[in-house]
Amino acid sequence: MKDLYLNHDATGLASLVADGAVTPDELLDCALDQVTALNPGLNAVVLIREDVARAAIRNGLPNGPFRGVPFLIKDLGAEAIDFPTNNGSVLWRNSRHGYDSEMYLRMRASGLVTFGRTTSPELGIGPVTEAQVYGGPTRNPWNTDHTSGGSSGGSGAAVAAGIVPAAHGSDGGGSVRIPASSCGLVGFKPTRGRLPEGPGAGEGWGGMATDGFLTRSLRDTAALLDAVDGPDLGAPYFPPPLGGSFVQAMGRAPRQMRVALCATTLSGSPVDPECMGAVQATGRLLQDLGHAVDDLVLPTDLDVEGMMVAWTRIVACGTALSVRSVLNGRPLDPAMLDGVTRGAIAYADQLSGADYLAALDTIHAFGRRMAHLLTRCDVLVTPTLARPPVPVGQLAPSNEDFLDYRTGPGGVFDYSPFTAVFNASGQPAVSLPLHSSASGLPVGVHLAAGFGQDETLMTLAAQIEAAAPWAERQQGLVNRLAGHV
Repeated sequence: MKDLYLNHDATGLASLVADGAVTPDELLDCALDQVTALNPGLNAVVLIREDVARAAIRNGLPNGPFRGVPFLIKDLGAEAIDFPTNNGSVLWRNSRHGYDSEMYLRMRASGLVTFGRTTSPELGIGPVTEAQVYGGPTRNPWNTDHTSGGSSGGSGAAVAAGIVPAAHGSDGGGSVRIPASSCGLVGFKPTRGRLPEGPGAGEGWGGMATDGFLTRSLRDTAALLDAVDGPDLGAPYFPPPLGGSFVQAMGRAPRQMRVALCATTLSGSPVDPECMGAVQATGRLLQDLGHAVDDLVLPTDLDVEGMMVAWTRIVACGTALSVRSVLNGRPLDPAMLDGVTRGAIAYADQLSGADYLAALDTIHAFGRRMAHLLTRCDVLVTPTLARPPVPVGQLAPSNEDFLDYRTGPGGVFDYSPFTAVFNASGQPAVSLPLHSSASGLPVGVHLAAGFGQDETLMTLAAQIEAAAPWAERQQGLVNRLAGHV
């Protein structure tokens, strides 16, 4: 049974359940055994509610596309009555919600058997998962000396290790795509407004945040996105509707696409040679597949640095609001927060309401410039990160100078200069696990398309997966961790 569990993606496991080859209880047994075996070395799963999962099975699971598949949700967002949360913070430890979020309700309706939560940095701040509330960092199953990424770092580690075949994440500056790149997985950020945010949030981080998934296969990502697709009632953003579905988009034969490669940052700065090589290799693959591939000519007025300062201001203000809302007038004990969070609050206190609105205007203006840039091509290809996953502790959330942590030398923006660009613009983007470093660490390749062009992106990603499949490499890690030679 264990081998059966470890050798199938979520879609495959759901087919086994539908055929009567396995039961949901048997799959949950496997998932829980994997947590017991692997989580002590990874620190990825923070909450187990086996009783909730067993009751869901006993009461009859919805007849959705993932009926019976074990699943984990991130310890941030995805509010659910049955799953208390820490939001990555001592301050929120074991907080309970009196409602189920629309995102959780749709995941549950797909038949997924949620049994726990996965680690997140405090309030989702940062590209590593090292929050004090968990008693230690979350580690990368490919090499535990390195980070699994953030902010959905626990989900990335759990999926890559084979604890679950897929897990929930969220992405406000790359928080699905960064762990996807770091852990050798698929991470797709859809167009702004494509997925529900309510009822707890209207527009997370000025509309830049969205939910998503970490998966081993593109077909799992497509089917999960289809299961939760569509804004909830009253949402402030409404994306261009899909022509069909994400799964249907995977099955289409792609037309010849205009592909632009950028093996530097979008400001023209160099990236690690292994990340640059990953982009160049992907360009050769796409050319062999019949696409028109050219190097991107960077516009002189894109001003990614200005966008990142505005992004940082919006996130600081959102962080300060979250902390003060939970305090509800009580004094703050600084020891309850990580240094980066304290720094975000201090930085937000320097900003006015006019500063916040100016930052939103900057983000929106940047989105228009990116929209014009994406008229030159159908898909833009870059690295996901500027270097392979960093060692644990290198970007630890201890720096109380929030602007320096984000945009200073050696900070978050130097490490992840690509992903937040598409949170700001609202355009869809995906990290695919196409390459590895010389030391065996995953190196993701990042593809982005114009606003609303999710299906174009999914169609091309499916063609890439068929031409350069990554499943064998992922399975090798899962087998190694399971003790198979």
